[in-house]
Amino acid sequence: MGYGIHNALRKYFGHIDVPLFGSALLITLAGLVTMHSYGDANVFFDKQLIWLSISLVIFFLFSFVDFRFLRRTNIVMLLFGITVVLLIAVFIFGDVVKGAQSRFNFGGFAVQPAEYAKLVIIALLAKYFTRRHIEIAHIRHILLSGVYAFILFALIALQPDFGSAIMIFFVWFGMVLVSGISKKHLLIVFCTGAIAVLGMWMFIFADYQKDRILTFLHPLADVRGTGYNAYQSTIAVGSGQFLGKGIGYGTQSKLQFLPEYETDFIFASFAEEWGFIGVLFLFILFAVLLWRILFLARLGATNFETLFALGVAILFISHFTVHVGMNIGLLPVTGVTLPFMSYGGSHLLTEFAALGIIMGMNRYSRTVHRDVADREFIGV
Repeated sequence: MGYGIHNALRKYFGHIDVPLFGSALLITLAGLVTMHSYGDANVFFDKQLIWLSISLVIFFLFSFVDFRFLRRTNIVMLLFGITVVLLIAVFIFGDVVKGAQSRFNFGGFAVQPAEYAKLVIIALLAKYFTRRHIEIAHIRHILLSGVYAFILFALIALQPDFGSAIMIFFVWFGMVLVSGISKKHLLIVFCTGAIAVLGMWMFIFADYQKDRILTFLHPLADVRGTGYNAYQSTIAVGSGQFLGKGIGYGTQSKLQFLPEYETDFIFASFAEEWGFIGVLFLFILFAVLLWRILFLARLGATNFETLFALGVAILFISHFTVHVGMNIGLLPVTGVTLPFMSYGGSHLLTEFAALGIIMGMNRYSRTVHRDVADREFIGV
């Protein structure tokens, strides 16, 4: 009986990478525990629990889908077009929350198209660079891929949601690097990025976003104003010391010295309660998650699957680095969430969907010979 159940589980769920799924789930549970430790934040816990349930369903459903259809140009371009339409629709039908018009509200649950745009740009760039990996040395391919990314970047930055916009840039930049860019063009990419930042500073950034960057350069210049969040965050992280204050005893968060402790500063909230030991365990979970994604990237049936998995890894690394950096005062506050841990249904759904897609690709990665798959792909 037990042997039969074991065989059935292997048959239907053998393609699920247990370390990858387990680490993502544990990180999510750590976020839920942090939200639940504050009595007035139970509303966040309850909603996030619902989003987690939906995300897990999406993860397992996607894990059984054959995603080879994403190799088709018309499919990824259709997804890109739908995303552009949704981002434009936000300016017409979206609700304004804290100065940003970036979401649709449906009965108390918000949907942010910018989160799904991150997954779409990964698929589009994976397709683009796979078809042109031999000619990647030509600068026109780097620039054209940048045009696709810039369209999404601009629409998201105008909401304004600079945190999500900068993630689009990091995904594009990271995928350009892993796609095989020549060293002589690396400087051109850096210069292009510098010009883009200068242009955003002059024409796109709002005053409060400029203040955040200036606060990064002089973090203690205005601890009661623009530097308040970063200052309180560093206090929260440091006060956790080695073992932490204990679940529910984080004074910076519980007494509301630290704003947005369930989203932008959940790492600081977690570090205050769990201390160095808890942070070390959290870092290990993220390391396992990224290791498994990179491992599965090597098993991709074609370059598309490999580049897609690498794009997801780049997205998670970017989110993790920026979020932790701004929580410990090393990077400006940009409103970037911590993957799987911060409150928010759209990003949680997107992250588990990304893992589900990788699991779906894993179902045929070992059964398709790379030479055959390459010929099949080129013929699309």
